Amino acid sequence: MTRIVRAALTETRNVADLAAPFDPEAIRRANVDHHVRLLQRAASLGARAVGFGELFPAPYFALERDERWRSLAEDALDGPTTRAVAAAARAHGVVVVAPLYELEPSTGRRFNAAVVIDADGTVLGRSRKLHVPSGTNEVAGFHESFYYEPAAGPLDPLRRNVSTHPLCPVFETAIGRVGVSICYDRHFPRVVETLARAGAEVVFSPAVTFGAKSRRLWSREFEVDAARHRIVLAGSNRRGAEPPFAVEYFGESGFFSPEGRRDDVADDPELVVSDLDLDALRAPDPSGWDFRRDARPDVDG
Repeated sequence: MTRIVRAALTETRNVADLAAPFDPEAIRRANVDHHVRLLQRAASLGARAVGFGELFPAPYFALERDERWRSLAEDALDGPTTRAVAAAARAHGVVVVAPLYELEPSTGRRFNAAVVIDADGTVLGRSRKLHVPSGTNEVAGFHESFYYEPAAGPLDPLRRNVSTHPLCPVFETAIGRVGVSICYDRHFPRVVETLARAGAEVVFSPAVTFGAKSRRLWSREFEVDAARHRIVLAGSNRRGAEPPFAVEYFGESGFFSPEGRRDDVADDPELVVSDLDLDALRAPDPSGWDFRRDARPDVDG
C-alpha cells in the first residue's frame, strides 16, 4: 500500500502592526492567530502536516540590532505560542513544525528553535539552529548572533526521538519520521546527512532568506540533498516585505523529493500544499546509485 501524505508549508510574513507602540505579546498573538488560521485552511485541504516559517511569531528582527526584540523570546516547550499551536494541532489532527525564538527558562539563554508537535497535540520536543550567521549581502545585514547562540544540548525532554545525535533529533510522528534543519543549517552538508542517517523521511527547513546567491541556490540545494539522501526536503521562506524594513523575501517555498519539486495543489497564496509518497523513499534509486553502500570511509568520511 502506497503511503501518500499531504503536507503544507506557510509562505507568509509578519501581520502584526509595528506602527503601534511596541508590545511583544501583541506581536506574537497577531502572528500566532494568523498561522493558526493558515493551519486550519491547510487542514481543510487535506494536509496532515504543516510547517511554519522560521521565527514565525514575529517579523524577521535580525535585520537590525535592537535590544527590544529580545523580549519576544519564550519557553519553547510550554510558552504561549506552543500551547496555542498544540491546541490547533490536536483540534485538526495535523503534525506541526513551529519555529520560534526560544528562551531557555533554566539559563536565560536564547536560541532559534523549531518545536515539533504531533497530530494529537503532544509536544515531542524541539530542534535548535546549529549554525548562526552574521553578515551582510547586497540587500541587507543579518545580525542573528546578537539575538541567539548556536544550539546547545543535549536537548531534553524529547519524545519519540529515534536519533542518537544529541543535537539532531528525528521524531516519530503520525505522518512518519520528521527532522528539522533551520535556514542557514541547510548549507552544511552533514546536517541533512545526519538527519537522513537517523531515519528522517521529511526534513523541514524553515527559513527567512533573501539575496541573489540564496535565491539561486534555494531550490538547487534542496533538490540535490533530496536526491542524495532519498528524503523529502520542505523549504519554507517568507514572501514580500515587512514594514518598517525594506527587505523583500523571495518566497519560492516547496517540497522536494528525490524526483524533484512536488506540485503545489493549494489555492491560497500563503500556502504550499503537496502530496508526498513516503513509501517511494524506501524503493531502490531508479538511477541504480547507492551512496550508502558504495561510500568509501577512507575518502567519504
